[in-house]
Amino acid sequence: MGVLYCLMSLGVNFIYGIMKVINWAIGEFFMIGAYVQYLLIVFFLGVRYWYIGVLIAALCTFLLGALVQKILIKPMFVGIIEEKMEYATIVTIAMAILFRNLAIFIGGPFIYTPPDYAPPTRIGPLPVSGNNVIAFIGTIIILAFFFYFLKRTWIGKAFQAVSQNRPGVLTAGIDVLKFDMIAFGIGTALAGAGGALLAPVLLVYPLCGVIPTVRGFEIIVIGGLGSIPGVFVAGLSLGIAESLGAAFINPSFVDIYGFGLLMLILLIKPYGLFGKPERSV
Repeated sequence: MGVLYCLMSLGVNFIYGIMKVINWAIGEFFMIGAYVQYLLIVFFLGVRYWYIGVLIAALCTFLLGALVQKILIKPMFVGIIEEKMEYATIVTIAMAILFRNLAIFIGGPFIYTPPDYAPPTRIGPLPVSGNNVIAFIGTIIILAFFFYFLKRTWIGKAFQAVSQNRPGVLTAGIDVLKFDMIAFGIGTALAGAGGALLAPVLLVYPLCGVIPTVRGFEIIVIGGLGSIPGVFVAGLSLGIAESLGAAFINPSFVDIYGFGLLMLILLIKPYGLFGKPERSV
């Protein structure tokens, strides 16, 4: 589960690393991906082709995220807006409320259950949900592809340059505003893919993105805002803390163990494991 939560926090961290804004509506893109996957499996593809649904859900949330960025977020970079972070916070929170209520209006406040991607299986002596195994494998594939894209392709290296020095990359002929739109789309696509992968696990309803969002922001704070390596270390640490706490203490307090780990890390490193303090001038 820690690896699965990484998709949410990675989407937020990637957008922040490029644009220096936080997308507080990331959970709603997770929810949209879950709804798209449910509709595709039940009415069009069938459960046999669930992986095609994941790709389509990611593409839909990418296009929606890019459109939202162009209409709502881009003006803060081309206009005269002093408090960009506050502007982005207000816009994305309003967008989250809009998407959530649209889901209730269109699909009703009902819980939809997609068919299982795979039957239960066993790893050694341990019974394991087939849906969890499929989601884990799918997440690993998505993360591997993302890191290959980021580290090995020209566009990925251009993203790294934009995150390090926005004014400097303009001299190299890079259209920063276009890369902002693509980055926002990629971040929302990661969340949409997570929603599609976890649809049979967390089910599909208007608030299904709340839990992954909370876990995602816990991971961001633990690992350090803007640190992609911190996402993986924090995600695995959070998953282990929740599992061990549920096994050896009490499974009813699984949410407390993650926040306990978060407070412990902040007491030791206030900026997170890999976070760095910003220089004040």
